[in-house]
Amino acid sequence: MATISSWNVTGMTCGHCVASVTEEIQEIPGVESVDVVLESGAVTVTSAEPLDRAAVESAVAEAGYQLA
Repeated sequence: MATISSWNVTGMTCGHCVASVTEEIQEIPGVESVDVVLESGAVTVTSAEPLDRAAVESAVAEAGYQLA
């Protein structure tokens, strides 16, 4: 059964930001889909099993942003 997790990312200002965050989170093993809303900074991730916050935090940092 899929797990849905939500976080907020700060610092995104454009479509490129959204693409970068999406791309990095999709590289986490088990991630099935990523939905990023630029206006609110909301990130919803569907994965095969619960994700470790540190893994998501690291992926977001790799894209140049941080979890709120």
